[in-house]
Amino acid sequence: MLKKGLVQVYTGSGKGKTTAAFGLAVRAAGWGNSVIIYQFLKPPALKLGERKAVAKSKLPIKIVPLDIKWNMKKSFADKKAIENTLKKIKQLFDKITNEAKEKKYDVIILDEIVFCLSTKLVDLELIKNLIESKNKSVELILTGRGASKELIKMADLVTEMKLIKHPFEKNINARQGIEY
Repeated sequence: MLKKGLVQVYTGSGKGKTTAAFGLAVRAAGWGNSVIIYQFLKPPALKLGERKAVAKSKLPIKIVPLDIKWNMKKSFADKKAIENTLKKIKQLFDKITNEAKEKKYDVIILDEIVFCLSTKLVDLELIKNLIESKNKSVELILTGRGASKELIKMADLVTEMKLIKHPFEKNINARQGIEY
């Protein structure tokens, strides 16, 4: 439905990157666009409010969590978890790049892919190839902390969520329905 699809990046240390992407997904679907959201480092076993809300809404939004076992506190120290994740991301990227090229969806969201890039779980060349080969009318949204200068240069829109104050500083844990 879009004539010109852009590349958007939501990055920064503040919260709200995934929430912004899901808000865009709802808006796009509301106007009849087909939307797919790939969630990296958020395995299917994670119970997330945004997944529940999309399922209840019956909007044309498909959510695909990367089929891995991942724990943000432990997996970076686990060589096997890293190897498995690298392999799964690379395999999935072929599919995503193909979908973007063939315009299978109007909007493609890669949640946490920027963080994967900053932590070397994905190669910049894969993202660059995706951006360069996507159909000109596909909107591409990339979220996650740590956007590199190279990625920022490739994007049409970059929003940085800046952390100023966070409840974690007061030992307030993530709350169901608010942070997840």
